[in-house]
Amino acid sequence: MELAMVGLGRMGANMIERLLKGGHSVVGYARTPEKVQRIVQKGAEGAHSLEELVSRLSSRRIIWLMIPAGKPVDKTIEALIPLLDTGDVIIDGGNSFYKDTLRRAEILKEKDIRYVDAGTSGGIWGLTEGYSLMIGGDKETVEFLRPIFETLAPAHDKGWGRVGPSGAGHFVKMVHNGIEYGMMQAYAEGFALMEGKEEFNLDLHQIAELWRYGSVVRSWLLDLTSEALEENPDLEGISPQVSESGEGRWTVIESIEQHMAAPVITLSLLQRFLSREEKGFSNKLLAVLRNKFGGHDIKKKEKG
Repeated sequence: MELAMVGLGRMGANMIERLLKGGHSVVGYARTPEKVQRIVQKGAEGAHSLEELVSRLSSRRIIWLMIPAGKPVDKTIEALIPLLDTGDVIIDGGNSFYKDTLRRAEILKEKDIRYVDAGTSGGIWGLTEGYSLMIGGDKETVEFLRPIFETLAPAHDKGWGRVGPSGAGHFVKMVHNGIEYGMMQAYAEGFALMEGKEEFNLDLHQIAELWRYGSVVRSWLLDLTSEALEENPDLEGISPQVSESGEGRWTVIESIEQHMAAPVITLSLLQRFLSREEKGFSNKLLAVLRNKFGGHDIKKKEKG
């Protein structure tokens, strides 16, 4: 199948590589020529403008966006609309706010352009492990895109699915990331408690390895925790400041709008705010985990 990818960051580039291995034809575009060249070297076609990108596709065109949420998505869609025809498809695979997705879907519906939201999880590991895809959009369009989703997912019948109409995919991904906040916070606090029990001189990497097998708290996040503690047992040189990119905040706002308590997710979000002022092993571990699964930058501790 033929498609284009807009946004060639690490995740977008990895998705292109997986698609190429699955036999798809991909054209990639980014504002940085160096990023375009990297995906060309992997076997994809490169484009240096949206106009060139669209011109390289035959109908029915498929444009997958992997760009930051908010204004970048709106501006890219605005630029694409006059270049696309009836029935063409835009997929937003980034972490857009679902209410923005609903608004964009209505605008594109008036233009008779299909809009699909694909909440995408898997981070920098998706290339080898596959991506979890939470998809929103009309049934016909999602079915048309099935070969792409089957290639990106861990298996053709696992890890992906249409969860509902437009907006549903990004909504489910938002809640997914809110849960992720809570899980990471629990691991971070637990390991900080053990790190603080100095008289036992606990080996945190050893304990993480023990828990990975047979324990009820085993998970991929625990696997990454073990890996991080093996590489840097004391998390030396890591700043305790933990960033948040929006999804946890949106989840908390949704819980308030639904008058539904979500104390674990809420407190984990607030802890990230507090990390800008506090120090501690738990915050360092949170920062390292974000880097492990998503490639997010780690703030290094300032010297002096």
